[in-house]
Amino acid sequence: MALRVYNTLTRQKEAFQPIESGKIGIYACGITVYDLCHIGHARSAIAFDVINKYLQYLGFDVTFIKNFTDVDDKIIERAHAEGCDIKGITEKYIEAHNRDMDALGVARPTIAPRATENIEGMIRLITTLFEKGLAYDAGGDVYYAVEKFKGYGKLSGRNLEDMLAGARVDINEKKRNPMDFALWKASKEGEPWWDSPWGKGRPGWHIECSVMSQRYLGETFDIHGGGEDLIFPHHENEIAQSEGATGKPLARYWLHNGFVRVNSEKMSKSLGNFSTIQDMLMDYHPEVLRLFVLQSHYRSPVDFSEESLRDARMGMGRFYATLKSLKDSLARHEGTIDEWKGLLTEEHRQVFEKIMTLPERFTEAMDDDFNTARAIGHLYDAVRILNSYMAEGQNEPAPETVYVLVRSRETLLRIGAVLGLFLDDPDHYFDTDRNREVRKRGLNIEEIEGFIEARRLARAQKDWKKADEIRQALVEKKVSLKDISDRTVWKIE
Repeated sequence: MALRVYNTLTRQKEAFQPIESGKIGIYACGITVYDLCHIGHARSAIAFDVINKYLQYLGFDVTFIKNFTDVDDKIIERAHAEGCDIKGITEKYIEAHNRDMDALGVARPTIAPRATENIEGMIRLITTLFEKGLAYDAGGDVYYAVEKFKGYGKLSGRNLEDMLAGARVDINEKKRNPMDFALWKASKEGEPWWDSPWGKGRPGWHIECSVMSQRYLGETFDIHGGGEDLIFPHHENEIAQSEGATGKPLARYWLHNGFVRVNSEKMSKSLGNFSTIQDMLMDYHPEVLRLFVLQSHYRSPVDFSEESLRDARMGMGRFYATLKSLKDSLARHEGTIDEWKGLLTEEHRQVFEKIMTLPERFTEAMDDDFNTARAIGHLYDAVRILNSYMAEGQNEPAPETVYVLVRSRETLLRIGAVLGLFLDDPDHYFDTDRNREVRKRGLNIEEIEGFIEARRLARAQKDWKKADEIRQALVEKKVSLKDISDRTVWKIE
């Protein structure tokens, strides 16, 4: 099955056909840099990161653009509150954003343009809109005349007359129509400004993405993406600006990820029910957060809760437990194994062929509008097969077993890389996961290990009662023990 994507513009799945064979241009709306990134930003970033990586996996040369909005009312307010200029605020939060994305395994975009680097282009586009009769000057403010653009509302499926009838907007005597939106804002005292034909001022929010997307990808490009909340008004207004100026479609396919809810409520800063990525990474391995996001289809809403994160942590633990078993089984078998394929008996061949069909099943799932939920289901099936296969093997696997396991691990890692999973060493994963869980629960590693040492001494002295009491004390702290030959290992339940 060839790649099909759900196009918000047409409200249906369509066969994906790039404008230029072998090449794809993607523009994803980035953040307004006035605060730390939260789980909603992570959801969108991970979704489009996987889309980008999957298209590269298919062999496309992808140019991925993701912008920073670095001039905006919220940035100005934060700068005034902190007593610095807007550049100090934007640099601070761009650096924080990049750290968060790097930690989550989100690849850097091909280009990450900033709004303030593209003011001249915005002025040129606004000038063109004046020439087309789509913009008007209102005393230094410039507005887009939405009634002059016949296609307004086509992305969001809204009718302009209905929007006007139900409009609940602030009274603005400068506007000819309540739905008109700002292209340029006249400067106010204490705000940054640039010279323009309409006086000193700064750009509106929507104009920047029209300019930056077309600067780097052309007047029409393949994919425009972002969160569902951007469909209206931001992306609707981008279409009006760009297509009003060029007469050409801005993007062929519009992709939008679903909302994040927190304990079944819409996430909102005003409600205070959001968590920053930095806070989340203190408690969870980054791949746990990725798995949490990717276990739902990118267009579906996701419910962010402690329970859902625990489920994702358990799922990631299952994957890494299999990778750990593979690593241990193959520790002494890293040589050339191709000649061992001929040794496969029917039993080994059945397992081998099931795992070798994984890339095909993965591609089939991802070709259906990047269905990561189904793709991850196939990964769970594969690790279940491998765990059963390894459980039947011997401590020293036979050559044919080694061949199956080596090829299986290669397959898992290759597919995992597209999803941004399985990139850690299994031992390191479990060490860091355990340490995070210890910190999260307010426990102390040294104290736990002290208990374990005290239990070891009690057992050596055959004081079984004391040893059992120590084990029970740890159980009450949700710490389970497992005695293995000459040592005891522990984990957080």
